[in-house]
Amino acid sequence: MLYRNLAEILGERIEQGLYRPGDRLPSVRVLSQEHGVSLSTVQQAYRELEDEGLVEPRPKSGYFVPHSRQRPALPMVGRTAQRPVDVSQWDQVLELVNTPAQADLVQLGRGIPDIDAPTLKPLLRSLSRLSRRQGLRELSYGSLAGEVLLREQVARLALDSGCQIAPDDLIITTGCHEALSAALRAICQPGDIVAVDSPSFHGVMQALKGFGLKALELPTDPLTGINLEALEMALEQWPIKAIQLTPTCNNPLGYVMPETNRRALLELAQRYDLAIIEDDIYGDLAYRYPRPRTIKSFDEDGRVLLCSSFSKTLVPGLRIGWIAPGRYLQRVLHMKYMSTGMSAQLPQLALAEFIGEGQYQPHLRRMRSQYARGRERMTAWVSQHFPATARVSQPQGGFMLWVEMPQGFDSQRLNRLLAPHKVQIAPGSIFSAAGKYRNCLRMNFATAMTADLEWAVRQVGQTVGELLSTTPSSEAP
Repeated sequence: MLYRNLAEILGERIEQGLYRPGDRLPSVRVLSQEHGVSLSTVQQAYRELEDEGLVEPRPKSGYFVPHSRQRPALPMVGRTAQRPVDVSQWDQVLELVNTPAQADLVQLGRGIPDIDAPTLKPLLRSLSRLSRRQGLRELSYGSLAGEVLLREQVARLALDSGCQIAPDDLIITTGCHEALSAALRAICQPGDIVAVDSPSFHGVMQALKGFGLKALELPTDPLTGINLEALEMALEQWPIKAIQLTPTCNNPLGYVMPETNRRALLELAQRYDLAIIEDDIYGDLAYRYPRPRTIKSFDEDGRVLLCSSFSKTLVPGLRIGWIAPGRYLQRVLHMKYMSTGMSAQLPQLALAEFIGEGQYQPHLRRMRSQYARGRERMTAWVSQHFPATARVSQPQGGFMLWVEMPQGFDSQRLNRLLAPHKVQIAPGSIFSAAGKYRNCLRMNFATAMTADLEWAVRQVGQTVGELLSTTPSSEAP
């Protein structure tokens, strides 16, 4: 659509700093003449950017970049790991994921999307209708690779990321977690080394721990991802078996790896004959459309295992993920058989119907816009309520914000102090194999930006300030 293309162009200029906070943007008439579109198209583009929190209208003055776009400093890039390490931190991960849902608990730390969106109602209706229509027949084992109707829909959706995948090239899994675990087990043996971005998803860290694998943490830029020079040096020094990363809307930093870096990474993997395990679970939630291409889309020899699920784009309770394992298809299928066997049929059929009826893309558009606004609001709250020393990520998609405090700060202690206030964050140490990033925390901005949520962020910020006042200062890495 013309208005969306124009919104993309203006949004990129704002993101790149060509228009700074407080700057007046070109008038509707000027943009209409410059791009050869109607006045209404420009107005619609500005409304789209307003929904994303990138512009604000001022009566009789035009459109401006909000002053709230003034960004805090970005998190720092960590040091190169000296050697591969065994993964720890299981007790802290267990504490986070085992926290029961409570009406009065603000769970800023959990990786849960907004499950109250009205665009999810057709999915609930599909589940209800299928359960009545199919009866017990759809409660049998089904296919090990998953329902073909869903695999056909996933293959169609993958075109948006540049992938041409046949339904027979896909395996439906019980969430992305099983896809990642099956990929690791299909490629690696106990004692093998896996290179990972750092910080990295704690679920992958714990999968490495469970399978007896070692992690080599790579320095990772908060905007562009892993340092490829550091990766190449590591490949020359260590017998790395696979590279695992989340290059699109990474969790927890939210970075999007540039396309040139993706191609260069794939070339390194080809040169050293490595597998790449690509986690794309947040890929469809990139704020800019069309969404970035996956590394898998450039893969010509089947070495990239693309993993994803609908747990972040829709709801986690369906437990539906998928993997396109390339040359490792039969090994991954065997790993799935050994872990969960067949995945539940009814949710797969309901999801296939939801996508097939054209309900998925409108839901994605709503969520991308909502999460982009949530990022702006949450960043502004952190700037307002946290100490000035806070460094904050600039996620390009998804619904996670990464906050870095000075060295010596303890986010685990922060969580304990927040407990009486019924607020929970995710301590940064669980996103590292070696327990680094104890001075960092992750917060979720998926839900509606309410006064109660701002109160919770303010409480976190105040408690951070109190802790810092008793923390000996030290140099950041």
